[in-house]
Amino acid sequence: MRKLISVVALATLAAGCGKQEAPEAAKTEAAKSADPVTLTVYSARKEHLIKPLFDLYTEKTGTQIQYITDKAAPLLSRLNSEGANTPADMLITVDAGNLWKAAADGVLASVDSEALEANVPANLQDENNQWFGLSIRARTIIYAKDRVKEGELSTYEALADEQWKGRLCLRTSKKVYNQSLVASMISNLGEEKTEKIVGGWVNNLATDVFSNDTKAMNAVQAGQCDATVVNTYYYGRLQAKAPDANLAIFWPNQEDRGVHINISGAGVTKYAKNPAEAQKLLEWLSSEEAQQQFAQLNHEYPVNAKVSATPEVQAWGDFKRDELNVSEAGRLQPASVKLMDRVNYR
Repeated sequence: MRKLISVVALATLAAGCGKQEAPEAAKTEAAKSADPVTLTVYSARKEHLIKPLFDLYTEKTGTQIQYITDKAAPLLSRLNSEGANTPADMLITVDAGNLWKAAADGVLASVDSEALEANVPANLQDENNQWFGLSIRARTIIYAKDRVKEGELSTYEALADEQWKGRLCLRTSKKVYNQSLVASMISNLGEEKTEKIVGGWVNNLATDVFSNDTKAMNAVQAGQCDATVVNTYYYGRLQAKAPDANLAIFWPNQEDRGVHINISGAGVTKYAKNPAEAQKLLEWLSSEEAQQQFAQLNHEYPVNAKVSATPEVQAWGDFKRDELNVSEAGRLQPASVKLMDRVNYR
């Protein structure tokens, strides 16, 4: 009888011990799942344009975001060299050309997301869902209000006309924004016609090309030239600093294809360590809440149609946009670079 009691007692004790261990193990697993995820983002957008968004997302979700900012080319080179060892979960960059190249290099993953499809227009995303636009910028004409008469401006092509001889300023062709503009013209007009137009721009230059859009606008303001071509957010920045500047915005090609637009955008990296969480961040960046932030931070247009631009941007007026898929600007960039070289657009 004592032997039997001992066996029962040991069995009961063993069972009791097992019951105590199970909850502890469960707690450990729960603790692991509760640990905040840390995402790593490579961003060609500057810190002051992404940090407020990341901070808000962390506040809402607990997901930590560490980021590295640099120009697009070094970031893409880094992703290519790191391969499967990259710490990056997401790439954010500017211009469809850079996004197209990232997809072509195979460093981005396809994302299947109803939210992104609903929030981002089809012409502002990759056909294989490897990247999605997050903000829109138009590349348009800025002119001197006191020196350009009504009716003188009409299209990008017309800037090659004789009446603009010695009156035009341009940013360098080395910048991806001009490469995309010319690439879109190749798609819309054909290479031969585009080459003639861009050659006309070069012949009409009032001075050497400028390193950035702000310098080109300053040249118009100073009287070195009468018109230039810039991204709209540069004009917004200048307006904020100098509201009385003798400059105005003109929307070209309203009777045909519309104004050339480009994007900033993002994609989940092919070797992301946290692909599901990276997709959630990408979806949130296209949401109404985040798109409001995009609109306010840099005078850009939201990609999400449910979100309005800021009052300052809306004051520039409505315009017809070129509906060309922006990935075409990326695909044709090599051809546009060669074309600009042939006409000595430096």
